[in-house]
Amino acid sequence: MAASTTMQGNPAEEKIDPRKAIAFLAMVFGMFMAILDIQIVSASLAEIQAGLGASSDEISWVQTSYLIAEVVMIPLSGFLGRLLSTRVLFTISAAGFTLASILCATATNIEQMIVYRAIQGFIGGGMIPSVFAAAFTIFPPSKRSIVSPIVGLVATLAPTVGPTIGGYLSHTFSWHWLFLVNVVPGIMVAIAAWNLIDFDKGDKSLLAKFDWWGLAGMAAFLGSLEYVLEEGPRNDWFEDSHIVIMTFVLVAGAVTFFYRAFTAEEPIVDLSAFSNMNFALGSSFSFIMGVGLYGLTYLYPLYLGSIRGYDALMIGEALFVSGLAMFMTAPLAGFLSTRMDPRLMMMIGFIGFAAGTYVMTGLTTDWDFYELLLPQILRGCSMMLCMVPINNLALGTLHPSHIKNASGLFNLMRNLGGAIGLAVINTMLMRRGDLHYAQLSEHLNWGNHEAQEMLANLTAKYNAAGMDGANIALVKLSGMVRQQATLMSFIDVFLILTGLFVALAFFATMMKKPGDVPKEAAGH
Repeated sequence: MAASTTMQGNPAEEKIDPRKAIAFLAMVFGMFMAILDIQIVSASLAEIQAGLGASSDEISWVQTSYLIAEVVMIPLSGFLGRLLSTRVLFTISAAGFTLASILCATATNIEQMIVYRAIQGFIGGGMIPSVFAAAFTIFPPSKRSIVSPIVGLVATLAPTVGPTIGGYLSHTFSWHWLFLVNVVPGIMVAIAAWNLIDFDKGDKSLLAKFDWWGLAGMAAFLGSLEYVLEEGPRNDWFEDSHIVIMTFVLVAGAVTFFYRAFTAEEPIVDLSAFSNMNFALGSSFSFIMGVGLYGLTYLYPLYLGSIRGYDALMIGEALFVSGLAMFMTAPLAGFLSTRMDPRLMMMIGFIGFAAGTYVMTGLTTDWDFYELLLPQILRGCSMMLCMVPINNLALGTLHPSHIKNASGLFNLMRNLGGAIGLAVINTMLMRRGDLHYAQLSEHLNWGNHEAQEMLANLTAKYNAAGMDGANIALVKLSGMVRQQATLMSFIDVFLILTGLFVALAFFATMMKKPGDVPKEAAGH
């Protein structure tokens, strides 16, 4: 408390303690690894599938199991941080994440990989909210123009460059290195965390009040929700019996979790932070940013792979621009955060993001690196201009006693936004693709002269090569129609994302500009 008073009373003494700065940077690197591993496998699933002999249905669980486990740990980490202390929680998380990474690299079948990825996601998830909480408790408000862009950059850069790094590693070495790359940095982060973090003390008395029913309800609720959102688009939602069963589990878990959250003496997740309007709106914005962040990280590789036929390395090389734009914009975002109304800064970011997705509505089958350059730059720059003020507005005005729990909720909202966004995007791509295919097929009838001419030319071409020209021509024509229908469904999704971010620019005006930070939040 004395340190806090000193910092407020004498701005000249608001200096960053080198020990805390190094500890914080180690934590940031740990968070980078945890978030990176969500997407690092996304461009290399084919290589992992071949290496483990997995089916196309099974391989998706390499990503799904990680997400389900992580989304349960993120809100739980607030309670664990208060129980164990940031030092103990982060060290265990970093060490456990490293060990789980080694296990993933040594997996010999898909069942082992799914279990190891779930362990990796659950343990690694404890690192993410701890960094956000530390940024807003151990540094004085005057240093947020430095600290907040670092946190925002890592939270957005890691999933963006995941496919790039993953594609390079699996192409240059093997898929095992997607996980082995974590080992040396993970050990260093664990050692640094144990020796340098001294921000707070654990409260062992909380263990006697641990809400096991609340934990069970939260795990059932969030785990089932993630499962339904991941598997729903692939299995036609409620036409699949597993989706129906998990939906019942989801509802039962949600009822149990929310009941315990409002009645337990020490709830597993404290929802009181949502009574702060800025935090509630900031979390909503974080949710939508998750849709944009993870949605576009999914859409760009999907387009390049399915339409352009790129492999993992080529996809990674084409998409590095967004990460570079984020990295270059981070210092500018920090500079502007202390000189511009954060609501205006968010509006500029949202409109820039919308402009990037609107450009993508002109997508054709010929778009390549240079056509995707401007949308990627707009995406990367706008993401940073959004994230820094959202972080500051959502977490910057909370009482320090609420920061740990609020940080978990804030990060959970971003991940849920990504999960729900991907489910909606996948469903739209399939439904709109089928609709466009049916509409285009109606025009390819015997009365369409151009279609007849194309079919005749293709038939003659393959007949001349000694093949069954008529059947091959029909298959080729059907493939062209399917490709065009898929492209049109991509355009539909980009158009909806454009409208979503234009709407966010309007709602940004509803937030209140933060006033003075609570005294205890100035520093520890």
